[in-house]
Amino acid sequence: MAGVKFEQAMARLEAIVNELEKGDLPLDESLKIFEEGIRLSKSCLKVLEDAERKVEVLVQEKNGKKSLRAFSLEDDADESAARS
Repeated sequence: MAGVKFEQAMARLEAIVNELEKGDLPLDESLKIFEEGIRLSKSCLKVLEDAERKVEVLVQEKNGKKSLRAFSLEDDADESAARS
């Protein structure tokens, strides 16, 4: 999804779903755009997961109060390593 914005990818996914739902495409073309849709959906999911992690880092509970702190790549790397 390099160079493609999240919103553009979602719009293309919607177009793919609409094309597939019509059922007018030949099988080989249906498979081709289905594969494109799977790639786009995986990329979009990654973007959403990254955004969720950033929000979790930015808003953290401290002594019952929410606090904000800047997101850093080290935080992301530490969290990824912890999940492994």
